[in-house]
Amino acid sequence: MTDQALFKGANVSVLRRADVEGGRLQAVVRWSDPLGTADIDVSALLLGSHGRVRSDDDFVFYNAPAGGDGSVRLLGKRADEEAGEDRVSVDLESLPSEVETIVIAASLDTGSGFGDVRELGLVLLDSAGQPTARFDVADAGTETAMVLGELYLRGEEWKFRAVGQGWDSGLAGLATDYGITVQDDPAEDHLADPVVEELPADVGSPADLVEVAAEPDPAGVPARAQRQGVRTRKKRTTAATLPPLTLAVDPSWQPARLFSISGVGNAEEQEKRATSTLLSTMMAVRDFGRALVSRFGGPAGTIETYLEVPFKIGERTSIPDGVLRVARAGRIWTALLEVKTGASPLRQEQVDRYLDLARQQGYDAVITLSNDLAPVGGAHPVPVDGRKLRKVALHHISWSEVLHEAQMQLDHRGVDDRLQAWMLAELIRYLEHPRSGAAGFDDMGMAWVPVREAVAAGTLRAADRKIGAVTTSWEKLVRHLGLRLTGQLGVTVTQVLPRRFAADPTTRAQAAAARLADDGTLAATLRIPGAAAPLAVTADLRTGQVRTSIEVEAPREGGGARRVKWILRQLAAAPDTLIVEVLFARREQTSCELLKDVRENAAALLPDPAAEVRAFRLTMSAPMGTRRNGLKKAFIPSVNDAVDAFYARVVQGLRPSPPKLPTEVAEDAISAVQNPS
Repeated sequence: MTDQALFKGANVSVLRRADVEGGRLQAVVRWSDPLGTADIDVSALLLGSHGRVRSDDDFVFYNAPAGGDGSVRLLGKRADEEAGEDRVSVDLESLPSEVETIVIAASLDTGSGFGDVRELGLVLLDSAGQPTARFDVADAGTETAMVLGELYLRGEEWKFRAVGQGWDSGLAGLATDYGITVQDDPAEDHLADPVVEELPADVGSPADLVEVAAEPDPAGVPARAQRQGVRTRKKRTTAATLPPLTLAVDPSWQPARLFSISGVGNAEEQEKRATSTLLSTMMAVRDFGRALVSRFGGPAGTIETYLEVPFKIGERTSIPDGVLRVARAGRIWTALLEVKTGASPLRQEQVDRYLDLARQQGYDAVITLSNDLAPVGGAHPVPVDGRKLRKVALHHISWSEVLHEAQMQLDHRGVDDRLQAWMLAELIRYLEHPRSGAAGFDDMGMAWVPVREAVAAGTLRAADRKIGAVTTSWEKLVRHLGLRLTGQLGVTVTQVLPRRFAADPTTRAQAAAARLADDGTLAATLRIPGAAAPLAVTADLRTGQVRTSIEVEAPREGGGARRVKWILRQLAAAPDTLIVEVLFARREQTSCELLKDVRENAAALLPDPAAEVRAFRLTMSAPMGTRRNGLKKAFIPSVNDAVDAFYARVVQGLRPSPPKLPTEVAEDAISAVQNPS
């Protein structure tokens, strides 16, 4: 099937009804966004034969990103230097039989209407990720919500129609017209904030204050009570505070642990304990378990987990580390789990064997869990024959991502049971301990020191074999940075890549190797929702510095002096050593000073008072750790601290108001940057 451009009202055949087995489609909504300011969200509505939703649960959007028993799911936003995109996945094979139409819509959270958005369009991808149809919107105006297209069943065939119908009343108006009950009374806005409860003193955990979610959480988990209408307003969240225990006689007293780290011996015992701890928490803390299951395409149902289940296949017995079973609407979804802790690698032979076992048993998925953080989301660290994936899905998740999911649930989504909240806090406490074997990304690999020394000596070349291992580790570190910031801020932090690199890992790796060989740097850009602009981070191996920077557009009104005062007012918490660079309309003009000098004499930034100030580039440098792993003088902690300190002291003070970094995290990072060990 070829990529077919559609005009408004046109349709194209997508798939025969008899061929929906393995029919997983993606609708990609994309728009031009060079300044990173457009806030567009994709959503989907599941309609029955009457053209309306069956219930409010058929509305898939940012506050409830999974529906249809998990068959329709939001995949999250991505961005590159020029454009933004948001995606929705549709599994036609597991779609409820009563659903005959899936409406793909987009909505604006800011701006006057889609008429201000350039190059808005939708691309439909088949199960192989190849484009089959696209629709470019050419006549948008003041609409703040729009149906871009419909997947619909006509006779024995699934088709896609380009629609392009808009609503000035936003996502709430669009949803209402399809039968969704919307509850967006401004007088009830306080309901969007989490409710804080105090735990009794005898709970025995530092997690004394927890959030109570009044709505379905962002992982697609339904609320406890039947949903009485849908809130289309984006939920505001506040991180839960975790005060320390206060009754200890001496600081050396250690709080008791629900999941003990005492007695962890060999790697096998470490692996079994971590697996059992995770699986039991998934059953006990329903929202957390469902959040993880939704990552693997599983339904939002009753979760049961089992440890080391033996399967007899012929003369051989296979024992996966765990089995997950989820019951929903008369159907049971099953996944086999293979776990590694510490430095133990996943083995291809094991993954292949469990894929074969899952196929023979009619199970849905195989999940691998290890400390290997894939550099690109969705990539599996073990190469697998694609033929084994025709009937069984293969997913990988790192322990870092499990920890991130637990922190997001506890700190930002909330847990509506106090003992469950304590249990989840204890899981986090367990996973953060070195003996758990569930380490975050903390090792740049064997090639790090030789590459660093080669950069210092000027002998590194892009073709050197060792350089690829370091650039791959850097990609993993960038993913790690995004996960950390997402968990700390409660918003989805994404990496920004040039369009030519986003879908081509080989070209991306070659460019990173060339940059490291030519100027000794590793670089990345992160987009943080609510921040004034993307945050750039550069590790300079020649100078031993980590540079973090942000480029902020200047206001259009007023002259140069007024624009300089505008940026200075936002830098009250920034250090004197911050570099402030002025970018002028005439690009050959430059001006750069330390913030302490600008504070004393703002005119120092304007050698030509008549020159038009276009933007400001703010840069902070911090010492770079050199060791490949560890906590002291190590590279990864130095990058983490540099990013956190820059965000706390510079980025979160810039307009518009971005989410704030937790005070303790900010203080620790600033101290680490100012007093490197």
